[in-house]
Amino acid sequence: MTIHTKLRSSFAALLLIGSAGFGLATQAAKADAVDDITKAGVVNIGVFADFPPFSSASADMSLKGYDMDVAQAIADALKVKLNAVAVTGQNRIPYLTEHRVDLLMSVGYSKEREQVIDFAAAYAPYYIAVIGPKAVEVKDKDGLAGKTIAVNRGTLEDTSLTKAAPASADIKRFDNYNAVIQAFISGQTELMVVGNDVGAQVLARQEALAPEQKFQLLTSPSHIALNKKEDRLKQTINDTVAKMLSDGSLNKSSEAWLKTPLNPENLKD
Repeated sequence: MTIHTKLRSSFAALLLIGSAGFGLATQAAKADAVDDITKAGVVNIGVFADFPPFSSASADMSLKGYDMDVAQAIADALKVKLNAVAVTGQNRIPYLTEHRVDLLMSVGYSKEREQVIDFAAAYAPYYIAVIGPKAVEVKDKDGLAGKTIAVNRGTLEDTSLTKAAPASADIKRFDNYNAVIQAFISGQTELMVVGNDVGAQVLARQEALAPEQKFQLLTSPSHIALNKKEDRLKQTINDTVAKMLSDGSLNKSSEAWLKTPLNPENLKD
């Protein structure tokens, strides 16, 4: 074999190796979160462990709630097991960006967060509501005139109520939600203003008082968060939420956990 023939053979071998390496690199580049989740057979979803009625420990210590229903539906759509990972408000974004979880439930949209993470469909209503006994007629903010209203001091609820209430409304500010609820239940105030997460607990447990939502002061729905550039995973989430809306299962979860029918308008930012 001549030197030129050997060189041509070596060059051809290098091209073959290079092509194989390029193919592997391209294949790796195409791998995404869905591939990783499918390969692992499990989807890790970050949830608040003590956030009723969205997620909290049941009698058997497993997490149950609105968020868990949706998380399970996503796992089913991906055909993998669900692993719920307890997160806090402080660590959940790092857990996502460091790939310790694949998704996060109950994330409010903000432009600041969008610089770091991506948002799939809004799936859970979060709104601030005026709640009162059925016997007390209040249809809008004008109906707050002359009413005593409990609210948690310094919160978004407080800000929203202060902005909306007529001058004659008597706003009673308390230092925590338990105090707000007790003031309302005991009759110290006629109404209370809370988020629908807190309100759902009162609606479910105070049958004698027959409380109901009168109207909403502010709507800011919760989204499912994921890492950026995970288009396939985002589409799976969006398709799952859309299916749950169309087949009524999301409304069923709302009635079971939030104690009110789901209004699709409450899923709009």
